Amino acid sequence: MDVVVIDDHPLFSRGLELLLPPESGGRVRVVGTTDDASAAAMLVRRCHADVAIVDLHMPPPGGTRAIAAIRRAEPMVRVVALSGLAEADAAVEALRAGATGFLPKTASPEALVRPLLAVLDGWSVLPEALLRQLLDDAAPVAGRDIAAALSADDRRLWRLVASGTSTVDIATTLHVSERTVKRLVASLLRQLKVSTRTEAAGLAGRVGLEPDGSGLGR
Repeated sequence: MDVVVIDDHPLFSRGLELLLPPESGGRVRVVGTTDDASAAAMLVRRCHADVAIVDLHMPPPGGTRAIAAIRRAEPMVRVVALSGLAEADAAVEALRAGATGFLPKTASPEALVRPLLAVLDGWSVLPEALLRQLLDDAAPVAGRDIAAALSADDRRLWRLVASGTSTVDIATTLHVSERTVKRLVASLLRQLKVSTRTEAAGLAGRVGLEPDGSGLGR
């Protein structure tokens, strides 16, 4: 895997250049570096890179614009954004610009090898804590409003659906027929504005509905 590094800290770039090849067993090599964000796309094209590692906090035009330029020039190149801080806003901007992953710059070159290989294999990579923060921030306000407007019975049914409870078991729990359960679930899905039980379960997690009855389920 041929990698280029776009970073205005020469020591960091040199460290990656020296350490990534042995840490990856020779699978990763740094074929080019630049401290100029405006030269990023040209460097990627000239070096025929597979992956570009881009520091977000660089002098103008900056890392985010460098990522966008790389993606326009070479759409197949995978881009990993680096930042000294695990900033949710910076990560979102980088991903929207076309980055495949976002990693804290505090990670050692050893820790970067596996994410880089995963990126080349088609995966996106994010620190777990940042991913959870982004998911929490993405919880739809409309979904929370819908949840708050549901009756206690509807929320109970939603908890059962979110827990993966079968139609038969829901019928037993609610002391109703299976046909009634299907009608109630269909009505619930309409209220939640989703199409399937799986989507309803996903929405339950995003808005904080807990199967044990805590949060919005109370």
